[in-house]
Amino acid sequence: MPTSLTRTILFTTRQKHSIFNPINRLFINRRFYASEERRQNLIEKIVQKYAQDISPGQKVKSGDFVAIQPEHVMTHDNTAAVKTKFLSIGAQKIKFPRQVVFTIDHDVQNKSEKNLAKYASIEEFSKLHDVDFYPAGRGIGHQILVEEGYAFPYTMTVASDSHSNMYGGIGCLGTPVVRTDAASIWATGKTWWQIPPVANVEFKGQLQDGVTGKDIIITLCGMFNNDEVLNCAIEFTGDESIRGINVDDRLAISNMTTEWGALAGVFPVDEITIKWLRERVDKLELSKFENKNLKKFMTSDRPFEHPRINHSRIDYIEKNPLQSSPGAYYAKHLTLDLSTVSPYISGPNSVKVSTPLIELEKQNIAINKAYLVSCVNSRAGDLKAAAHVIKGKKVADGVEFYVAAASSEVQKDAETSGDWQALINAGAKILPAGCGPCIGLGVGLLKDGEVGISATNRNFKGRMGSPNALAYLASPAVVTASAIAGKIANPAYLSTSPPSTPKITYTLNPPDEHTEDSAVDNDLVIPGFLDTIKGQLLFCPADNLNTDGIYPGKYTYQEDISTEKMAKVVMENYDPKFASIVSKGDILVGGFNFGTGSSREQAATAIKASGIPLLIAGSYSQIFKRNSINNALICLEAPELVQLLKSSYNPKEKTIRTQLDVEIKFAEGKVLVKGLNGVDNVFKVDILGKSVQEIWIAGGLENWIRQRL
Repeated sequence: MPTSLTRTILFTTRQKHSIFNPINRLFINRRFYASEERRQNLIEKIVQKYAQDISPGQKVKSGDFVAIQPEHVMTHDNTAAVKTKFLSIGAQKIKFPRQVVFTIDHDVQNKSEKNLAKYASIEEFSKLHDVDFYPAGRGIGHQILVEEGYAFPYTMTVASDSHSNMYGGIGCLGTPVVRTDAASIWATGKTWWQIPPVANVEFKGQLQDGVTGKDIIITLCGMFNNDEVLNCAIEFTGDESIRGINVDDRLAISNMTTEWGALAGVFPVDEITIKWLRERVDKLELSKFENKNLKKFMTSDRPFEHPRINHSRIDYIEKNPLQSSPGAYYAKHLTLDLSTVSPYISGPNSVKVSTPLIELEKQNIAINKAYLVSCVNSRAGDLKAAAHVIKGKKVADGVEFYVAAASSEVQKDAETSGDWQALINAGAKILPAGCGPCIGLGVGLLKDGEVGISATNRNFKGRMGSPNALAYLASPAVVTASAIAGKIANPAYLSTSPPSTPKITYTLNPPDEHTEDSAVDNDLVIPGFLDTIKGQLLFCPADNLNTDGIYPGKYTYQEDISTEKMAKVVMENYDPKFASIVSKGDILVGGFNFGTGSSREQAATAIKASGIPLLIAGSYSQIFKRNSINNALICLEAPELVQLLKSSYNPKEKTIRTQLDVEIKFAEGKVLVKGLNGVDNVFKVDILGKSVQEIWIAGGLENWIRQRL
């Protein structure tokens, strides 16, 4: 220690080697490793195809910041907000209309004049710019992108929604961007992306009968719940095991890699994928006249060929598979023996807690509501599993069972098979194809004191209704069995023998020998940027504080909420007292994986609206960090400070006004906390790079782009 009154906390080895720790490296040019010895994994090879402005022969790798021009970008109800950003930066036309897709799916039950007018304006905007548009009722955007081929193997497709990871189920690199990024892509065709560290998740063995993809991902979320894959891209391997997982279950697993903390989850393209794609060609041929977006591709002089899913394109990827090179580098290696996985339940109110169904069933947990909705588990196979459980039975008295198909096509298939009618006959309440209660919109939300079990992907406190309710996650069959029993229950056909402990291994590999740190101008603060920020330290100790806790979903699509109202509702689902505790100029310190969950931009802008100029946390969800940078909210990582505060204050308190003065010296990369445990503490943090400073000076990426158009 330098003196008896000052304690300096230096980088830990883990922090120094973490690719995602240096938030300051955004937009700093990196040197690409161009040796033939650099063997790329599948994620890197896909990004290579979409990276812009790189020299011939340069190979991209994890950690590189690249400009990307994705195959497609999807926006949903938030198209209205992206449109406002797009117009405000001075853009007049969409650069590549075929790149852009609009889907209406979140608030489709809302028939108010205001909401219908918003939807109409989005449709009119799509016509003006010749953009593909899917109206309310067609289904959830992620499902549409898979059905209609916008997500295609070995391509990179993004969406301004956190569950775009789902596209990895068919071998597409799907990853979320935020609203400002979407506006940038509309205007320029491009945005920025840091290639994440890649984790190899290897499956071994075969699933037991009745165990689903949902059980696999709930198991992984619960067993690896300490940020092991935070901000990674996951490459699933294990050919023989993966062949036993159908496409619906692959999509479900990839979808919930988001909840696991990852930025992508990509399955290999095998004969199961190819068969599924060829069946899609036949189905799309039969429905081509129902899709207004295909009319532009229909001419009288040649036979119709779908512009994205067609046999020629499938033939090409079948003959030219894209695979990781032998010896490719992975930051982490996990294995899961599928034969040891049993039905698991997530919750309550956390995806990081999972319990074997058999153990939870013994607790006789009564439920009030059950949900078979969302982009993760409401496809035809899921509805068939539910119909198999419920056929000839009735929903229990006092239980409401809500069902919505992932898309209109899925609903039509379920109607044809008789599965839809079986659910109706049993007393299910039918909702339109869309997100609805999963995002906390529409009818059927959880009320104070109620318990719900859902086949959705998130059960964050307050997300599906009251913050005083309890929500569990499970597979469609288990949700349906619970709706019949009136309590969390096991479908009759599943084994009742004691579950085995999932057999899992985890290896953290040494840093890639080819990874080079970027050169950072450590002593440069550019004109117009702050040299120092001072304030009082406000501490929210919770780890995995999610965006629903920071900014409740019920406000997300109210586009006209003022910054003053944002400041009043910030942290409402986490701590209703927060708005009355925070003061302008406070420095907020959070826990680890701060801002996990959805990609809603308001999680960052609401914190900023409350008068907080800077955040410090142990680690961040990359999506939240991206939103913060794009909106000129500074984020720093100081895990040692967080650990010290956790040991010094009551962790049961949600918001703690510490009365500690804090000073951040940007040019020196130091955070000085005065008086913590009777001493002055100095914590090293990364120095903000020039371009992050430029974005802050401009007032956010939106203004930064406007200045450069």
